Amino acid sequence: MADNSDMADLLFKDITLTPEDYEERYPKRNVKDGAVVTRFAPSPTGFLHFGGLFAGFIGKTAAAASDGIFYLRIEDTDKKREVENGAELIIEGLKEYGIEFDEGVVSSTEDKGDYAPYTQSKRTEIYQAYVKRLVEEGRAYPCFMTEEEIAEVRKKQEEEKLLPGIYGKYAKYSGITADEAKRLIGEGKEYVIRLKSPGVPGGRIKFKDLIKGEIEMDENILDVVLLKKDGTPTYHFAHAVDDHLMRTTHVIRGDEWLSSVPIHLQLFRVCGFKPVKYAHISPIMKTENGGKRKLSKRKDPEMAMSFYNEAGYPVGAVWEYLMTLANSNYEEWRACNKTAPITDFKFTFAKMNKAGALFDMVKLNDISKNYISLLSAEEVFDLAAQWAKTYDEELYSLLAQDEEYAISIFAIDRGGKKPRKDIAKWSDVKDYIEYFYTELWDGKRDFAQTLSNADKTQILEAYKKVYSEDTTAEEWFPQIKEMAVELGYASSPKEYKASPDSFKGHTGDVAGVIRAAITGRQNTPDLYEIMQVLGAEETIKRIDEAIKILK
Repeated sequence: MADNSDMADLLFKDITLTPEDYEERYPKRNVKDGAVVTRFAPSPTGFLHFGGLFAGFIGKTAAAASDGIFYLRIEDTDKKREVENGAELIIEGLKEYGIEFDEGVVSSTEDKGDYAPYTQSKRTEIYQAYVKRLVEEGRAYPCFMTEEEIAEVRKKQEEEKLLPGIYGKYAKYSGITADEAKRLIGEGKEYVIRLKSPGVPGGRIKFKDLIKGEIEMDENILDVVLLKKDGTPTYHFAHAVDDHLMRTTHVIRGDEWLSSVPIHLQLFRVCGFKPVKYAHISPIMKTENGGKRKLSKRKDPEMAMSFYNEAGYPVGAVWEYLMTLANSNYEEWRACNKTAPITDFKFTFAKMNKAGALFDMVKLNDISKNYISLLSAEEVFDLAAQWAKTYDEELYSLLAQDEEYAISIFAIDRGGKKPRKDIAKWSDVKDYIEYFYTELWDGKRDFAQTLSNADKTQILEAYKKVYSEDTTAEEWFPQIKEMAVELGYASSPKEYKASPDSFKGHTGDVAGVIRAAITGRQNTPDLYEIMQVLGAEETIKRIDEAIKILK
């Protein structure tokens, strides 16, 4: 192996610590065999989006399922694209959706964990120590090519239909000596540090992706940049060093990085690191015009997490939906384990969709309805009020003015074997509870048109005579049925269907008139429970108002 100590000392005279020092500082983790140690490693270039949440969810789930470690690393080597408070926006967005980390970046000034710092811009000397070692060993070199020279090389390669980049005979400075480098530096020439790629044209690599299976690709022959002109690392090199020193076992990321695997595996090899296992997630797809396309930040509002915040989807429901996207067998498991915590499900990379999961808003709403239907009335109240405090001041004010009354509304048809599923998101709540609040309800009645106004009036006047707040739930419907029969209605739809000319309608029609009079709607939760919550005075008042409207 070459000894280029003079070159290394020239380029890195201020770097005194060695790779061995960092190996000692960041020892192997004390985790059980098979434990997944993975990371969410975003660039602080914008808000959290749905694809980012999905990747974070997969990392969190895979680590938790194996008693492993899930950490947050901020990859801020591209300062040109960084946005102000970008890291905090991502951290807050993840926390809002229950993605919390075992260690990593807590804020722009604070880390949690033994492998800090977890922000790449604070680790420059570490990267430089490893590059210094590569230069010493003749595996890396300073490249003084200008942008113009590189552009000229690329133009020539394109004309000759060759792989574009700096490699082989195009790597002008791959054999540079320490004296030549010293002279050029003395002349003020800028340089980057490039890997001297050990790859050969036509060489192939094979690796197993945990999601996509066995993959074979051309090996990397490019002399990729390791350190930029300002001494900061490229993404490629920084991620290899960090994943090694932070003892990452699995790298879970979007499959747009699949083409970079040959570079990354080569970097692990030349640095003497044990390679990580890769799991490349296909992009989430959406149907459009009979075909499929990637979910787009530009086109699709559901790509932004603000969409879910403003609509008020519960975090738990979003997790349920994410798991259906993550593992194809989750829905079957959930159907058999209706009340089990989601953490009981055995997540596996093998059940992830190789081609990309399909985003389905209808399914999200169905899952969310089911999730909310299984919450207690108190939980629904707390979560709805919490959402309304930020997004609907009027609703929050109504819920907060009488908590007991609001909880009694949410308790209707809840907790049984077949709970109603009227609420998909907290923005649905105002419409759901509208007729319980005079401040919200406009008093309009949506009566079915099967009976005349005179018949409806007769039903309401008769019901006023038999109505009592003390009637029990068991007594209520038989009471309605008896009243209906006395007024000339069949006791059941079956009886009416058998002889429609003998009756005005059936008991269901009678109950429907009472329902519309009291709630304004033809379809509601249990009417008896609604009247109990409204109370006798309000119930009678609404019946009287309806009679007045009908007359």
